Amino acid sequence: MRGMRLGLAAIDEICARLDRPERAVPSVLVAGTNGKGSTAAALSAIAEEAGVAGGLYTSPHLESVTERIRIGRTDVSPDELDAMLAEVFAASDRAPEVPVTYFEAMTAAAFLTFARRRLDLAILEVGLGGRLDATNVAPASVSVVTAIGLDHVQELGPTVAAIAGEKAGVFRAGRPALVDGRLPEALASFRAAAARTGARLHDMAEESTVSGIDVELSGTAFRLRTPVRDYALETPLRGAHQAANAAMAVRATELLGELLPAGEAEIARGVAAVRWPGRLERFTVRGKSVFLDGCHNPDGASALGLFIAETGMDADLVFGAMGDKDLAAMAGVLAPMVHRIRLVPAASDRAASPDELARRFAPFRDDAEPSPSLAAALDELLSDPATESIIVAGSLYLVGEARSLLLSGRFGS
Repeated sequence: MRGMRLGLAAIDEICARLDRPERAVPSVLVAGTNGKGSTAAALSAIAEEAGVAGGLYTSPHLESVTERIRIGRTDVSPDELDAMLAEVFAASDRAPEVPVTYFEAMTAAAFLTFARRRLDLAILEVGLGGRLDATNVAPASVSVVTAIGLDHVQELGPTVAAIAGEKAGVFRAGRPALVDGRLPEALASFRAAAARTGARLHDMAEESTVSGIDVELSGTAFRLRTPVRDYALETPLRGAHQAANAAMAVRATELLGELLPAGEAEIARGVAAVRWPGRLERFTVRGKSVFLDGCHNPDGASALGLFIAETGMDADLVFGAMGDKDLAAMAGVLAPMVHRIRLVPAASDRAASPDELARRFAPFRDDAEPSPSLAAALDELLSDPATESIIVAGSLYLVGEARSLLLSGRFGS
């Protein structure tokens, strides 16, 4: 399998050879720079509470590849995933051969799994961008685009308008397109794309109001007013940004209509039951709180910084990220918000070294210390009686490694 590749030719041909599994189940496409995974997970939880047989496809995974394909609340089994991938690779190998990337193979396997299970709804998180992402071969009944920010600029363009335009590639003629239009440049791109494609644009900022946000260490409560009704909701996901993500899922539910017939009670239960690991996920180790947060870009770092401020946490930070991210911007946001800082390598060839991270943090904190590994940093901070809380943040690769370490019991309980 090749590395990353943007374009629909290969995935479209593979799906054709598999008898079009992407068309067998009504689908929702969820794109965006930040919040798309949380929104997709909340939508999936609402479907479960409404008795709708739903599938959820997300990326990347934290610990096991099976996390990427979920049926209801359960990850696909390794045996089922292996069987689906075997069919995908057999289709790829047929003459003329159509080489597939890792993401294309997983996307086709998700389509095939959902089709074979005869599900009622497939919720598909877009991997990168939208227009040329492999998920975009699905004929979405509703398209969702969450918050837009500057990330993956080499692939998607250097401006908010350009990135929004790429993500609006998931719009479909005559069908609802729900967007986060808080940024004027993004909204202009969304409007242009809707006019061009014939999609029915719905802007959350114009149609709905989120208010009364109460952020606690246990979760987030908020009120939501939509064109349909008023809601009082609570989500276990932490941070004001998670109120916005859950609100997008609720409004998407309304726009799905008969495909997801959920009333107020089912929606409230779904929002309260959402499971999305690694996004301000809380563990208790040696009597200390350890939060894991995949805030892999400046907007994500800002959301984490706001959570720290709103909860008044006295936290130490363990940070690692990819070298192609805007590390200086992330450092500038997080450095003033925390007590001690330990900089560690993430488990990827693209990861910035601890010394490189220290250089990026230096203008904001000259006491940010490199550490040889995540395990060493955690052991140091957990062993210090002065430590109250620890936040492991940055790359999802780092968060996945931290989650495995914590669940292994290596540091005790």
